[in-house]
Parts: sequence; structure tokens; C-alpha cells
Amino acid sequence: MPATHHSSSPPTHSTSTPPERGAKAGPPEQATAEQPQQAAAEKPEQPTAKRAKATPAKTAKASAAKKAAATPAKAAKATPSKTAKAAKAAKAAKAKKAAKPTKAAKAAPAKTATPKPESPPAEPPDAVTAPPDGDALIGRIPVLDVRPLVACGRRPAKAVVGEAFEISATVFREGHDAVAANVVLRDPEGNSGPWTPMRELVPGTDRWGATVSVPKEGRWTYTVEAWGDPVTTWRHHAQIKIPAGMDTEMVLEEGALLYERAAAGVPKSRGRRDTILAAADALRDTARPAAARLAAALTPDVDHVLARHPLREFVSSSEQLPLLVERERALYGSWYEFFPRSEGAVVETGKPTVSGTFRTAARRLPAIAAMGFDVVYLPPVHPIGSTFRKGPNNTLNAGPHDVGVPWAIGSPAGGHDAVHPDLGTLDDFDAFVARAGELGLEIALDFALQCSPDHPWVDKHPQWFNHRPDGSIAYAENPPKKYQDIYPIAFDADMDGLIAETLRVLRFWMAHGVRIFRVDNPHTKPVVFWERVLADINRTDPDVIFLAEAFTRPPMMHTLAQIGFQQSYTYFTWRNTKQELTDYLTELSGEAASYMRPNFFVNTPDILHEYLQHGGRPAFEVRAVLAATLSPTWGVYSGFELCENAPVRPGSEEYLNSEKYQLRPRDWELAEREGRSISPLITRLNEIRRNSPALRQLRDLHFHQADQEAVLVFSKRAGTDTMLVVANLDPHHTQEATVSLDMPRLGLDWHETVPVRDELTGATYHWGRANYVRLEPGRQPAHIFRVLRPSSPIGGSPTP
Repeated sequence: MPATHHSSSPPTHSTSTPPERGAKAGPPEQATAEQPQQAAAEKPEQPTAKRAKATPAKTAKASAAKKAAATPAKAAKATPSKTAKAAKAAKAAKAKKAAKPTKAAKAAPAKTATPKPESPPAEPPDAVTAPPDGDALIGRIPVLDVRPLVACGRRPAKAVVGEAFEISATVFREGHDAVAANVVLRDPEGNSGPWTPMRELVPGTDRWGATVSVPKEGRWTYTVEAWGDPVTTWRHHAQIKIPAGMDTEMVLEEGALLYERAAAGVPKSRGRRDTILAAADALRDTARPAAARLAAALTPDVDHVLARHPLREFVSSSEQLPLLVERERALYGSWYEFFPRSEGAVVETGKPTVSGTFRTAARRLPAIAAMGFDVVYLPPVHPIGSTFRKGPNNTLNAGPHDVGVPWAIGSPAGGHDAVHPDLGTLDDFDAFVARAGELGLEIALDFALQCSPDHPWVDKHPQWFNHRPDGSIAYAENPPKKYQDIYPIAFDADMDGLIAETLRVLRFWMAHGVRIFRVDNPHTKPVVFWERVLADINRTDPDVIFLAEAFTRPPMMHTLAQIGFQQSYTYFTWRNTKQELTDYLTELSGEAASYMRPNFFVNTPDILHEYLQHGGRPAFEVRAVLAATLSPTWGVYSGFELCENAPVRPGSEEYLNSEKYQLRPRDWELAEREGRSISPLITRLNEIRRNSPALRQLRDLHFHQADQEAVLVFSKRAGTDTMLVVANLDPHHTQEATVSLDMPRLGLDWHETVPVRDELTGATYHWGRANYVRLEPGRQPAHIFRVLRPSSPIGGSPTP
């Protein structure tokens, strides 16, 4: 159906590698990156060092109060007498336990000639504190503004398996002591994922972040833990005081105590605990110079162990936020749309037309697969009504052989759960789906929740439609457009009934092998309707994907994405200038990427943009390059590869002889023989995408500078894969420009030059910070560079 448009610095955190922090004194040892585990038969001992001025009684009271505050729900259920007795018992037990020294506390450190200061009482373990309840909004270590955050945490952030994305938060504390933070991912069973330390993204901003990925599908959660980092604080002080000779022995002894505490949480395996204890011994070894004693505590081996098993104090946790992890097709794929009735159709002047069928359409599938597409999208395949049927080019008076609009669903032959008799039978549809599967293609089916006047629902469920005062049913309108052949649905009289029927229809087609639905105009239906429908489907079938065809105002588009649609059409078709593309892609790849996944269709049966109408083949080529490299999911409507660009009239985005209203058989082989097809370019683009993890993701997208407005430059990175695209947006004129690269965005130093290989032509160049390009429409519309290994600087501005 036609679309609707419409003061003093804190200590630095420089202990070699950023510490990988975890639970308790250190995170459990990991057997794999996916499933952390504690080393066999190893239990970290309780810390031996104590917090100054804390008596056992005070420690027990604080621990009991903290425990009671963290469990308000249980306290609410208990009677006053039971609560008092329980608190009294817990208090006594805590006091008894705190008064009893641990084994480590009984043992005196060795190799020191300096009298050891009297040790304070034992400090409780660094158990994670829950998010504050009641009037308290801040934990002991504040953790604020955790991102991503979707609908204030009421809806999940989204990712796909293996997709890298950033979790960030604002973390700080009073005074100048060091803080640190880590991300805790929990899988659908509640098990903690890999230990993930965070780093301060920009020094001095208190904004911490970590890039994470999730190994399997399901409903995960994430939290941010922040904590005091006493080892980093001590290192900062020691590296100032020891060279200055200030309190040398006291500072070294404080360090030894901290290292002993840290060692209690380090597994014994592979000598890791011994490494930390040896550093503590070295700090007390008065036979060595003070500088050497300090250096022994700052070795790379020590850094490595403490990074993996840090000593954490006052651990505070953010609230738990939801994360929905879906299959990769929800983010990445190449779509091809075509009308099965046009494939194999026979159209001869003066004779009745003969429709193509599922059987004849299946013959087109190998060519689609050969171009590298992943998804074949079919417009509605249901019976079409005859009342107010439209003729060619949207004329109101159809002839006896006119086939009608597929979105005018329903006739005496059936409704949404039937196939058009001209296309064949359900068995034929099943055979089509099976053939697509053999070729590695998924089928996406259009789901348009609307009816022709001949649909069975009109008689069976009159309450599902809006009735005018004269008793007639209101047809669809988007003034000045009128769709007399379509009745829209009225939802509020019987929404439960409509939800039940929608679920039945969707599950019917799911049983016939459809796992992707392109939903027509979802923005004209209540949001709550889709929220309930999508939740029901994905509860039992989380692999089913819904694409929202909602060309409307941004709040509606974003909300549809938040409530469950896995993908969305976008404004890409109408973003053609450098500034438009930069602004729009910056928006899509930013915070919106945590819930809204774009599908960049270069054209649709409804949309033939003037850029394509007037730009000719070069316009088609550069738009294909942009869509395929800017978005992880892109699509084309059949005929794009032939550069079909004739509008029904000047100023219109409708195609002349639109396939929505008539059959359009094409001679694909002849077009290729005559060189009228850009299918070789499309094939190469899909090959490049499949071989590039960077192009299969959205979030790490950055724009670079070019001194010509018609030249767009951007890069994407994923792990070791870095792609750099330079495109000429002017389909009429050759453009020469100097490209200035932000080298750190490419993972390079400013002075470096690197070989870059153009994946379109195979040519290799050496590029550095400033580079010359010349792009000619029709011959070289763009470069798609893969950045190769760094090479030695050669000086000047590299040129091809």
C-alpha cells in the first residue's frame, strides 16, 4: 500500500592494563569467555586487612543494618516480634564472627625489620550493595545514568548474538580516592557472563564504559558495579611519596597490607596468589632500596593478576536493566522484493493477461541468491477484491482483465489465510518456500491489516470497521490520496478479538515456513495492539522478525521499535546530500541503535525518488553503495537493478506502469546481455558485506572530512576489520577532493600510512592523514577500502 510520508585531579588509573574487576576481592576464574568458574577446590580467603577505627561491634551493627536495608520486601512480610528477634540473632552472630580473627589475621608477615603497626579489626567482605531503596537515590559509590536505557528501563535494549555494543555509566566518589567499575551481564538463567571491566572514556569526565557482546539469544540483564579501588589509590600516593622520602616505611607497609588483602581473593593456581604475596614481601624487605621495593609491587606480572582479581571496596550496583538478544538476521541482511505474479506472466495487447505463479516465480530465486541476497520479500499473496478495483496507474475504472492491488486483500476465495488462486495453492507456496531455503534464502511475507470490501471479515465481523451515518463502511484515505478498494480496521470495539485473529493468521503463515513479516503501515494502528501481538509471537517464537513499514513522525517510529519491532524502514530514501546523510546516520548509529534497527531500501513500489529519476544509472550505483555500506540491512525492489526510473508524471514518486496495479514481466537475461543491469555491482556489494564484520554492524560508524560537498567519507570498525568508504554523491559530475582522515578512528596513529585495498576494483593505495581522490560517475562512483596492515611512513600526502 502506498506509504504515508509525512579543582584537583583524582589519581590516575594507570596500573598497566585497565583492571578486569569482578565479584568479591576478585572475579572467579574463567574456563572460557562465556562461562566463568571458580578454580577447583579453591576458596578465596577472607581479607586480612581491616578498616581503621572499626570495632567488631560497629562492624556487626553496620553489616546487620546493611543487610536489613537491602531486603525491604522480606522485612515487610515479617511480624514486628519476628523481625526484632531475627535482627537480634543476626546481630549477635555477626558480632561473634567479627570478633573472631581469621587465619590470615593470625599470621604475621615475614621479612620485615620494621615494627608492624597494630592491625585494625577485620573488614566485612565487599559484597555488592543493591540499588538504594526508598528515599535514598545514591549508592556508597554513585552509579548514575546507565546507558543504554530504553523507555526509562521499561523496555529492553536490543542486540544480536556477537554484536559489540557499549554499556556506560557516570561513576565517581567523594575526595580523591580512585574508583573503578565493571559490567555484569546475566543470561536468561541468571548466570553471570564474562568479567568485563570498564574504563574512563575521557579522562576527567567520570564517564565509564565497556564494549560487550553476548554469545547467545534470550532475555539478558546488565548492571554496572562501581567500587573503591584502594590499590590504585595507594599506588598513586606511593609513586609520589616514595621518591620524595615521605613516610616511606609507613607507605610501604600500607601497600603490603593491601596486597595481602588482595591475595586472599586470588586463586592459587598458576602461582597467581604467590605473585601478589611475593610483592607484599618485597614491600617489607628493608634490605632493598625503597624504590626497588616499590618497583617490585608494580611489575607487569603483578599488574596482570590484580587486573584480573582486583581488590574492591564499597561495591555499589546500579539497577538491573533488560537486554533482548536476538538472531543476527534481526540486524544484518540483504532483502530483495518482487511480485510473484509478474515472474512468468504473459502480457499481450488485446489478450487476457496470464499471471505468474509460485512455480514460475521460483525460477527467479537462483538469480536472486546469486546476487547475494538473504531475504526474499513478497507483497501480499492473498485473494484480491473486485469491488472498486484499481486499474493501471491507479485509475479508478478497472477493466475485466486488470489484476488489482495486492494490498486490497480478500475475496470470496478467502482472506489473510489464503493464497490468490492465480498464484497456485498452499502446496505451491510451500514448495516456493522450500526452494528458497535450499538456496539459503528466507521468505518475508507482507502483513497488511486491512481488507477489500469483499473480505470475509466484512460480513463476519462488522464491528471491526468504521461505519458512516448512512451505514456504509469508511474506506482508507490519506488526503489527497483515496483508497476506495481498501477498508481500514477499527480497533477499539473489539481489540481482543482482533488480536486473537491477528495471532491466528500470523501463526498460520509461520507454520508454512514464514519467519519474517514486513508489516504494512503499522503506525496507523494502535501501538498497544502491536505491543501485545509481538510479545505473544516472540514469547514462543523469538526468531520471528517484524519489519515496520512506518514512514511517519519520529516519535511513532521510535516507539514502534521500542515495543518490539525488530527492524524499521527509514528516511534514507529522502536523505541524499552530505549533510542529510551525516546527520541522519549519526542519529541512527547513536543511542537509537540500542533499540531501532534500520532497513535501507533504495526504492519501493511506492517510492521512486527524484534523485533516481534524474540521476540515471550513476545515481542507482551510488545509492546502492551507500545503502549496502551505511546500514547492516538494506534492500532493493525488483527493477532497481535495471535502473527503472520513469515516474507516472513529473513531481510524482509513483512509477509509471506501477507493478502495484498491473503485471510487469521483465527479460532479465536480455538486460544483462545488453549491459543494462547493475546486478554485478549489487552482487559485489553483498560479497563485500558478507566478508566484512564491520559492515554487518551499525554502531561504530564515523564520518571523516572531504573538502567537496559532493564527497562523503565514513568508516566502520569491528575488531580487526576496518572499512573506509568514499562516495561521490553527484551522479552528473566528476568530483576531485582531498580526504582528511581521523586516524585514531581507524585504529591508527596520526602519522601512519597504511595500504588500503578497494574491494570494488582490487586496486591498492597507500593512504595517510590527507589523501587525494577522483571519482567519476558511471566509472568509479565510490571506493570501498579495506584498511590493511600499517606500513612505514613515506611522507607527504599519499596519492593513488
